[in-house]
Order: sequence, then structure tokens, then C-alpha cells
Amino acid sequence: MTQVFAPFGPHFGFGLYVHWPYCARICPYCDFNVYAAKDRVTEPLVSAIAGDIRAHRRKVPEHGALDTVYFGGGTPALLRPEQVAEILKAASDTFGIKEGAEITLEANPNDVLRADLPGLRRAGVTRLSIGVQSMRDAALAFLGRDHDAEAGAEAVKRALKVFESVSMDLIYARPGQSPANWEAELADALALGAPHLSLYELTFEPATAFGKAAARGDIVPMPDDAQADLYELTQQMTLRAGMPAYEVSNHAASPAHQSRHNLVYWRGGDWIGVGPGAHGRLSVSGNRYATEAERRPEAYIAGVQMLQEGWADAGKLPPLDIARELLAMGLRAAEGVDLRRVELVSGKQVPRDKLAVFAEQGWVKMQGSELSLTESGRLLADALTAQLAP
Repeated sequence: MTQVFAPFGPHFGFGLYVHWPYCARICPYCDFNVYAAKDRVTEPLVSAIAGDIRAHRRKVPEHGALDTVYFGGGTPALLRPEQVAEILKAASDTFGIKEGAEITLEANPNDVLRADLPGLRRAGVTRLSIGVQSMRDAALAFLGRDHDAEAGAEAVKRALKVFESVSMDLIYARPGQSPANWEAELADALALGAPHLSLYELTFEPATAFGKAAARGDIVPMPDDAQADLYELTQQMTLRAGMPAYEVSNHAASPAHQSRHNLVYWRGGDWIGVGPGAHGRLSVSGNRYATEAERRPEAYIAGVQMLQEGWADAGKLPPLDIARELLAMGLRAAEGVDLRRVELVSGKQVPRDKLAVFAEQGWVKMQGSELSLTESGRLLADALTAQLAP
């Protein structure tokens, strides 16, 4: 890991997150800040995002060039290549983008099949993250997706012809899903050859359509023990396939294909968040600030036009909040976290008696001051983090 000389900040990575909030269809499990794309005029939002990037230079005048850029959403693949290029030009002109930087764009399979992939690559995109979500038609219908399994597979194949780094998202632990069903589905996904997989258990957030259905009893989520069985199966299969977990839900064929942008989050780096509802973390003069952009696109655009900035809040984080975030995010990654960083920020020692118990149970590993979770510990990540938090 990075040598400790400051507990957080851009020396652990400096990224730009661009939130594009529009979607052709709103999925029933999604709790992100998204809006229907129909009949939307997009140029004002592209201009506002570019302006917001430029405005951020005032917040972090001494930050260097960007290591990563991530277009998330929403569905940023709805952007035209020239719009992607406009946003990247604003980032390059304002901060600089390092040579060899990772520039990721999220896309749904049907968007990939319609998109000008070579045009996106010429615009600067180096990595595509495809929301396949399932390799089974019935599951895709349940998840409210607008593509079928054949389209998902074809999208990955086409992307691999244009981009060296391609990621697939899949959702498992669906109600009624058996281990045999998931084993066959994951095998089909692995056979496509994408060098990165993000494998998420289905969650039921209260404000989503699925969350409301679960509250009514219309959908029964998979029990925790059954989810744990599928998680363990996932780890076994991906390890055998040469795609070990480098984070709780993320797998890569090699370190070169790990999501460098997400590593900025997990390592306690800095990132600028632009676009409606985007969050950021910025370190200035030994303090760490949380930024959150206006959620509604119209309010965001107006904020940039009138105030030359799009964030709604930029609060200084208390030391304990910073320390807890460093611990929680760091423990998600297989590389773990240096406890000296957590203790330096909080002024408190992580309880060694609890660490000893957790190590004896086989949930954590300690190497010097470096703490990481074992495979069984990742199943308990939230609970263990809560017990260790200062």
C-alpha cells in the first residue's frame, strides 16, 4: 500500500466522477439520482458539468492532474462522443489528465449495441462498464431491464473488440435463485472473457419499487444464510477462473484491470463529484470536505449558471467521521487499510482486544499495522467495521 505520510488526500488518488442522471428506463431496484431521458435537451447539462469542473479549481488550487475519470449514472452512454469529449476537455484544461489515466463510461447493453464505440474511444474513454445484470431472460424481466440475455452477451463481445478493459455488472441472490442456477449463470458470464466483474447481491432499498414491494410482502428477499452460500460459491468460482476478489463485490483478471477509480474511494483519495446529485471528497489544508451537488438537473444547471458552481453543500467532515470512513472503505478492499491512518485522524486506538477476537475467529488478518478482512470476514464487513470504528 501507499506509504503513510498523510492519512487521506490526493496522494491516495485523485479522480473525477461525472453523474449523468438520465435513463431510458428506471429500474425497480435502483436508488440512484435518475430521471427519464425522454425528450430531454442535454446540451445545457453538458455545459453545466463542464462549468462545474472549472469551478472546482477554486476549491482545490493545489491539486495536480487527474488519475481517473468515471462517467456514472443514470446512463452516461446516452451521451454522444462529442459531449464526452467536451466534458473531458474541461477536465484536461482545468486540472490535466495524466497520461494513461483510466476513463470509464457506464453503459447498458442496448446502448452498447447502438453506440459509436470507436467514437467513444477517440473521445478519450478507455474502459467500458456494462450493466448486463443477468445472463437469463426471466431474471432480466424481473429486474425490469430492457435487454435480453443475447443482447447482454453481444454487448460484451463488441466492447471487447474496441476496449482493452471491460467490466460486467451482474446481480445475484435474487428471490428463489438456487446455487445451481447461479453457478450456471456465473459460468456463462465468465466465459465471455471480460477482465472485470462487479457481482452484487440484490438489495431492497426502501424508496425503490422493489423496496416498497418487499415491504408489502409482494416480494420476499433471499434469506441472509442463503445469500452467504451464494457469496461463497461466487468466491470459489471466480478464484478458479483467475478472477479473485480485490474488493467485496469486485473481481479482476489482473491488477491492471482493477477499477482504479473505485480504488480512489477505497484508499481515501480525493475525487470531484459533478453532475446532479454527485458526491465528492476534497482535502484542503489538512481538512476533508464532503461535497454534494444539487439533485434536480434544472437546479444544478441554474446553480452553475448563477453561482458558477453546482454543489449544494460543502461541509467540513469531523475527524471521527473521516476515520470511520477510512476504516469502512479501506476494509472493503482486499488490500485493507493501515490502522495508523485511522488512528492518526481519530486520535483514538482501534480496539486491539476486538481485533484479537476477530483474528482468532478467522475474520481479519493483521500484518504490521495493515488490517484486512478474510473471505469469511467480508460476509460480516459492516458488522466488523461497526465494532472496530473509533
